[in-house]
Amino acid sequence: MKIVLPAFLFQPVLDEIRQDSAGEGVLAQCEFIPVDSQGRILGDPTGAEVVVLPWGLPTETVAALLDLPTLRWIHSVSAGVDHALRVVPDVCQAVITNAAGLFDGPIAEMVMAYILAIAKRIPLFLQQQQRHQWHLLRLREVAGCTVGIIGLGRIGTEVARRCQGMGLRVIATRRHPDRGGDFADLVVGPDRLSEILSGADFVVITAPLTPETRGLLDRDALRQMRPDAWLINVARGAILDQEALIQALQEGWIGGAALDVFEEEPLPPDSPLWDLPNVIITPHNSWSTPHLKQREARLFVENLRRYLSGQPLLNVVDRSRGY
Repeated sequence: MKIVLPAFLFQPVLDEIRQDSAGEGVLAQCEFIPVDSQGRILGDPTGAEVVVLPWGLPTETVAALLDLPTLRWIHSVSAGVDHALRVVPDVCQAVITNAAGLFDGPIAEMVMAYILAIAKRIPLFLQQQQRHQWHLLRLREVAGCTVGIIGLGRIGTEVARRCQGMGLRVIATRRHPDRGGDFADLVVGPDRLSEILSGADFVVITAPLTPETRGLLDRDALRQMRPDAWLINVARGAILDQEALIQALQEGWIGGAALDVFEEEPLPPDSPLWDLPNVIITPHNSWSTPHLKQREARLFVENLRRYLSGQPLLNVVDRSRGY
């Protein structure tokens, strides 16, 4: 059975398989074909049954892999699968799985870093340091503040857990609010988004990109936020109307924004966001952890063993929902 996978996972996957007593049997059944970061497939994918899809491959490479008539299983190394769903043929019946759960901790830690940097005005202190300036600044305590989480899924729940542990009140939206949230003080449905926007000091977007969430935070939504509230986006750039956000930041509708994701990536050098004083920019980097390759390999190999033995796979994506 042929398996196409990103080159950076080739050796970690082999190492993970060999750690198991049944590993040699798995290797005997599988032929692994790497694809490099430039989209070059280092072998013949004809007849491939499984494709492990990384983020950032050229569209033509993704389309060619997902158009393989023998394809039975697509695994995304990211939690979001919008990059795959955009190009997967309608006739393709392959099951899709994702890497949900691998990024919860790192992304939640990044959100906490943003919140603390904003409250303690770390960007301004760094500017003063570069200028050799000694000026006291008025700071805030995060304890007692309210964080509003848009999308209380796995990442949103990890954010909520950390926020609650630091004394913040947590309010959130989720598709099924009746399920509640272990670390949230209030959980409402998407129809009550305005309550979250108007009631939070920090609004954190952790929802997946779906037809329902695309452009969710538009001008009207941003107008509902407090003038001193900050928006944090660690989900997908297209959930947020970027032009409306720029206007909101320039005209003071909101206090500021910490952005890890954008409508266009890399963010163009001429984007006004780069030079706005009330913006923190990171290059879609909140997922980063030194443990990622090992975790990715472990999840994929577990699912590979399940696939070979006919057992249900982990992290199966509901195409109708988009996650």
